[in-house]
Amino acid sequence: MEFDDYQKKTGETAVYPEENAIEYLALGLNGEAGEVAEKVKKSIRDDKELGDDIRDEIGDCLWYIARLLDELGYEMSEAAEANIDKLFDRKDRGKIKGSGDNR
Repeated sequence: MEFDDYQKKTGETAVYPEENAIEYLALGLNGEAGEVAEKVKKSIRDDKELGDDIRDEIGDCLWYIARLLDELGYEMSEAAEANIDKLFDRKDRGKIKGSGDNR
């Protein structure tokens, strides 16, 4: 499935208050990212492999990302392309390691 097709389909399952869409979606993304972290933590604690449930939680993160981008007027492919361009620019300049937005 293509990013932009996925993003359009998420609109068919979107149920949240429009007047607080950005806040709602950002909080939802944070919650789902926490669930991903929790699955990883428990796999370390229990010395178990990560199962398919981690994929499902990451998929939930993807849904929130798609909806956030849609609400902000961006396409997922646009965000993905901008991100890869930024990363390869850093790599080409020898700045892929380190921290900070303006490397």
